[in-house]
Amino acid sequence: MVLITDRKDFVDHVETVDIVDGVVKVDPAELEGRKVWVYLACSFRYGSDDLDLIGMNYRKDIWIKRQQIYPVVGTKPANTPMQEALLKKCEDQGHAFTFNIDNNLPCSVGLQPAPEDVGKACGVDYEVKAYIANEADDPDEKINKKDTCRLIIRKIQFAPGTIPAGPQADISKNFMMSDKLVHLEASIEKELYFHGDPIPVKVKINNETAKVVKKIKITRESTLEKTFTVIPLLSNNKEKRGLAVDGRLKDEDTNLASTTLIRPGMDKGMQGILVDYKIKVNLLVSSGGLLGGLTASDVGVELPLVLMSPKPADV
Repeated sequence: MVLITDRKDFVDHVETVDIVDGVVKVDPAELEGRKVWVYLACSFRYGSDDLDLIGMNYRKDIWIKRQQIYPVVGTKPANTPMQEALLKKCEDQGHAFTFNIDNNLPCSVGLQPAPEDVGKACGVDYEVKAYIANEADDPDEKINKKDTCRLIIRKIQFAPGTIPAGPQADISKNFMMSDKLVHLEASIEKELYFHGDPIPVKVKINNETAKVVKKIKITRESTLEKTFTVIPLLSNNKEKRGLAVDGRLKDEDTNLASTTLIRPGMDKGMQGILVDYKIKVNLLVSSGGLLGGLTASDVGVELPLVLMSPKPADV
């Protein structure tokens, strides 16, 4: 038995998702009166493999669809050009399958394991599995390993074509024993940046108080306007366990997980893992002197950030 598709990445366009199509090649002599089934499952793994060994299964199917592809039952959708080409090569041993993925399901996301972790990482993944059995899902029926084949695929999103202007946030804070304020303003030029791009963050500070902004050292009635650049990269965070990364296929390289784009009204309970980013700008303001650290206070703002991969020209 062989399961064939022409790709492993299927794009979520927010409103619609690419269909998952392919062909299963199976020798009729292997069937022995049984049927050929295919399922597509979206699963959320939230525990490690070693927990499975002690009888604790930390894997949950978020969504699963099954279909019988031989003998054919009911009405089948028209074959895609790719399926037609594969069916000609497989002759009478080929059987086509097509799945429509719900557009409220999560994208493929993994949580970065620690260097000492073994087995499958926690996260959301998609699996296509073909198998020979009498029934679609009979827990009492034992299916031989040689009668199954499986393929891990990915559901991915790319950046939209239109990128809105960036957000701005500001705060003014006063302190005990002072009627003056510290003003903090931060902004980024656009709402969305691609993985690996430098992100310039403009920061304006106006300190009207007698307190000191630590490290930047803004003195009374002083103003600072400066642009800081941040570059969020997975390569700088290889040791951080639990960091969300885009779904991997085997051991290939990946990047930080892309922001989850959500349609209005989408059921967030179906998501498994939701990914979003914020840029935080914090000031530590103290009275200065030997006791300044004991009386220090934070002043901070947050900027929402969308981090994604650019959409290829052929998608």
